[in-house]
Amino acid sequence: MRPHEVDVVAHLTVEAYTHDYDLSESYVRSLADVHDRARSDEVWVAEDTATGAILGTVWTPRPGARISAVARDDELDFRLLAVSPDARGRGIGEALVSHVVGLGRIRGVKRVVMNTGSIMLPAQRLYTRLGFVRLPDREERIEVEPGRFVDIFAFGLDLD
Repeated sequence: MRPHEVDVVAHLTVEAYTHDYDLSESYVRSLADVHDRARSDEVWVAEDTATGAILGTVWTPRPGARISAVARDDELDFRLLAVSPDARGRGIGEALVSHVVGLGRIRGVKRVVMNTGSIMLPAQRLYTRLGFVRLPDREERIEVEPGRFVDIFAFGLDLD
C-alpha cells in the first residue's frame, strides 16, 4: 500500500466487513485504523491494473513479528483480508492469500496462519479450498461487547 492509499484502504476494509456482518462500533473503528497498522506492519493491496482501483487488501506483520495470538514461532500470520463487494468473485481474495503464502515461503516459515469468525463462511470456504486446515487448539470465544460473544476459528497452511 502506498501512503496516499490509506483512506481508500480503510474505506474498502470497513465496506467489505460491514456489507456482510453486523459489527460493533469498536470493531469498525479498528477496521478503519489502517494508518496505525501500516506504521508497524505491512498492508498489501490488490489493484486493478486497468483502472488503478483498489479491489482488496490484507495485513501481514513485518519479518520476524506477529500480529495475532494465533501465530507461533516460525509462522506467518495475516489478518483483515477484505475484498470490495463490487469486486467479489474475481479471484481477488485468492490472489491476496496467495501473496501471503508466497511471503511465507520467501521468509522461510513453516506455516501460514490466520483466524476468522465462525459466521464468516465465505472466508472459511476460501481458506479450505486453498488448503488451509482448522487448528482447533488455537480457537477461542471472545466477548466483542458486553454480553456478545464470537467464536474465533483458526486456520493454518503448512508450507513445504
